Amino acid sequence: MRWMVLAIFACSVAVAATAPEWDQAHDLYQRTEYQRSLAVLLPLQQRDAATLQLIGQNYFMLAEYKKATEFLEKAVALEPNHPQSLLWLGRAFGRRAETSGPFTAPGYAHKARQMFERSVALDPSNKDATGDLLDFYLTAPGFLGGGLHKAQELVARIAQSDPAEGHYAQAQLDDRRKEYTAAEEHLRRAAELAPRQVGRLLDLANYVSKRGRIKESDALFEQAMRMAPDNPKVLFERADAYIKERRNLEEARALLERYLHSPLTPSDPPRERAEALLKKTGS
Repeated sequence: MRWMVLAIFACSVAVAATAPEWDQAHDLYQRTEYQRSLAVLLPLQQRDAATLQLIGQNYFMLAEYKKATEFLEKAVALEPNHPQSLLWLGRAFGRRAETSGPFTAPGYAHKARQMFERSVALDPSNKDATGDLLDFYLTAPGFLGGGLHKAQELVARIAQSDPAEGHYAQAQLDDRRKEYTAAEEHLRRAAELAPRQVGRLLDLANYVSKRGRIKESDALFEQAMRMAPDNPKVLFERADAYIKERRNLEEARALLERYLHSPLTPSDPPRERAEALLKKTGS
């Protein structure tokens, strides 16, 4: 009879997760209207794992990381093997590690790594999870579970399922090792393997800009603009590059204003970052 109980529970979760309130809240979340999304979700008396995860994601995007952790832990308690819940819980612990004092930060960082590793183990094809785990391995000290040898092993696993992403990951590792020429070559290879992914051009444009090759960077940004003229990330990244280089500030201002009037999603840079950059243009 145990399988019947599990089947009934799975059906109830599916029904709850597709309730009109969740759909409405998820749509608001996708439009970066996090407070309005929470206003729909928080009054709900019945909260399944999907609802708890969405509440946690909203709090995370609002930089309320303690509340995000609380709700995401509840989501994981209900569905311990859900890769996305584990990923978001890892992100929440990671932000708490970054914003905590020296006594509590290591504990949060340790938990972040555990959540990322569990998420990747359950779904190795999830680029967000492998990317976050790779970033942890590259930046965290060894006593917290970081290390370049772990990063190299993960890069090899990423390359097996997605060659373009594997080259991008290898570029991050090479850059960390200060092997800048090799890193650039891997970014070029990633762009060649995924010619329709405008993000690959942006990665390369930003990298050559960082190395002082402004004309080449401008040409790559122009190529990205032709490929996706209304893509918010293209607008933001080009404006950010101009501001870092302290040039073309009027054009940067226009790009950021277009960005702020674009239909943004949670995967785009936050409006607050664009507004902060806009101030640097003298507007």
